[in-house]
Amino acid sequence: MISDNLQKVRQEIQNSCALVSRNSDEVTLVGVTKSVDSSKMKELYDLGLSVFAENRVDVLLRKQAELIDYPKIEWHFIGHLQRRKVKDVINRIDYFHALESLKLAAEIQKRANHIIRCFVEVNVSGEVSKQGLRPEEVRSFIKELANYDKIEVVGLMMMAPYDSTKEEQRAYFTQLKKLQEEIHAQNDSNEPCTQLSMGMSNDYQVAIEVGATYVRVGSALFEEE
Repeated sequence: MISDNLQKVRQEIQNSCALVSRNSDEVTLVGVTKSVDSSKMKELYDLGLSVFAENRVDVLLRKQAELIDYPKIEWHFIGHLQRRKVKDVINRIDYFHALESLKLAAEIQKRANHIIRCFVEVNVSGEVSKQGLRPEEVRSFIKELANYDKIEVVGLMMMAPYDSTKEEQRAYFTQLKKLQEEIHAQNDSNEPCTQLSMGMSNDYQVAIEVGATYVRVGSALFEEE
């Protein structure tokens, strides 16, 4: 079942890229494994997927211990990260997708022993329930991060409202894409900001058409027919 689902998602990625003349190699599939155990992750790994994301520190640490014999896994943290837990996880991940405050950045700077590749989280839709900076705050925030040599802003991250239409999704994703391009073009900081982490199981196809380079897919990989 997982094999069929993974094949389907990969095909959808290829199809979405083809629609806008993109190379599918530009898109990284991040398997969101927060709802499954390590055995499912091993199954995905054996099928060729080695990029996994978790959103809870305790679960990430437990799964890393259980998967210690899989050193080639690339670990992403996609959840809200409390400052008091930064020390527990920040040096154990490859990417952090939810940087949204200078206080959190300062704690990462204090605790990191190497450069941490981060996505700045942007609340494009303005939903009260979502974390993230307002779009108009992002440029000044990234300028402030130039003082933190342990943080590399590789790009921007967002979540579209779950119940939004495809047209609304496209509008939100396009707004983030435009913001990312503007920040990258400024060339007034050391932050590359070339990547876009956007698109989940219900909307990753639209996100790819707009320009997503990382899609965070969970339920589509594990759903049962």
